[in-house]
Amino acid sequence: MKLGSGAFEGSYSYSSRFEDGPGTNPEELLGAAHAGCFSMSLSSGLGKAGYTPIRIFTKAQVRLERVEGKSRITKIHLESSAEVPGIGAEEFSKIAEASKTGCPVSAALAGVEITLEARLVQ
Repeated sequence: MKLGSGAFEGSYSYSSRFEDGPGTNPEELLGAAHAGCFSMSLSSGLGKAGYTPIRIFTKAQVRLERVEGKSRITKIHLESSAEVPGIGAEEFSKIAEASKTGCPVSAALAGVEITLEARLVQ
């Protein structure tokens, strides 16, 4: 598989999806897209509120399970940490939650349970 932008080129197969073969899979790519989208949304939300984040790091865990005999994505857990000078924990949490529901990838995945653990770090 090769992305048109050239940002990724590598193995993409049954083995990399359902076994321990080398390469990536749709769930990993979806998780990367979701983590990136959330980080961008969080940065935008913080900026609109008057804060400039120094660093935002987000990872996504995508759960693939069998449901009624079919493989289904059942949950995505976003885990994010951000260093944002001058913001209080309550305001940060409010902006992070709005970013979770407001990012376009979250909207596209509205049929999947999406959870968020957002931490403010100093």
